[in-house]
Amino acid sequence: MNMMNEVINEVINEANAVVGSDSLPAPTETAPTLASSAMLVELNISNWAGRKKDKRASVDVTTTNHADKGVANVTKKLLAHNDDLKAIQTHVTAMRNLHAAMTMPWSNSGLRLLPTAQYFKYVQAMSDMTNEFWKLANEFLVKYNDAVVDVQLKMGGLFVRDDYPTAEALERKFNVGINYMPLPDAGDFRVDIGNDALREAKAQYADFYTKQFDTAMNDVWTRLHKALTNMSERLDYGSKEDKKVFRDSLVGNVTGMIELLRVCNVNNSTQMSAMADKLEEAMSGVTPDGLREDDYFRAETKAAVDAAIKSLPSLDI
Repeated sequence: MNMMNEVINEVINEANAVVGSDSLPAPTETAPTLASSAMLVELNISNWAGRKKDKRASVDVTTTNHADKGVANVTKKLLAHNDDLKAIQTHVTAMRNLHAAMTMPWSNSGLRLLPTAQYFKYVQAMSDMTNEFWKLANEFLVKYNDAVVDVQLKMGGLFVRDDYPTAEALERKFNVGINYMPLPDAGDFRVDIGNDALREAKAQYADFYTKQFDTAMNDVWTRLHKALTNMSERLDYGSKEDKKVFRDSLVGNVTGMIELLRVCNVNNSTQMSAMADKLEEAMSGVTPDGLREDDYFRAETKAAVDAAIKSLPSLDI
């Protein structure tokens, strides 16, 4: 899918010009539009899993079942079904999901692309989530020692006191870190590796820059395709007798994509802007109850959604 605009072409042309020149141009302070429209962000969360492999119990299982050594492992839940620990783990999953929903993929190292238009909303949302994380962690740590005592009966012969760290050591296992970095452009190589090597590095990064940008934009289109396809499928029924059940979030998932299309449009794509405008018009006045109660309104909305799906760019889904 060709989604690159003049910004990316300028980056590539700059790299090509460098490769074909006899001398390297002096570094400039001008930043490309993409670099000024987005930044990189990484989220790191650590928390205690409360699980541990039991080697003795693993051997017992394989021996009892006449199985070869190592074909089965026994992993213990050290606090059984502790509600406080489960709440932390559920919240961590929610934090990671929110982080992914508000950003776009960039590299396999965990860095993601954050549009500057989304920055303040992202900071506020992740700040709230981080505060809740520490609230849940502190509640768990206060009750931890009592939880260890209480779980002994549930664990039976699997209980081993040395499996449990002290509350002080356990506290160090919880942390949240969010790092923001500028998005480098293809010309941002300030290293002394010789002109030939530097030209090659610039050209390689220009290619990486293009591919990663395509991946980021594809992610937005893929999310939209999923939301629209799901709505189309749930609205595909002809009468009340064969109607399909759907949640109120069916509408919210699509209307939420309108804002995402606008804030993630870091390259000022006319296609993405037009799609946001089209969906805004199509979803104006659409409510879950209206879709459930009015057959004509439902069919009309489905037709608009199907038209939007057909106008999506070609995706490898």
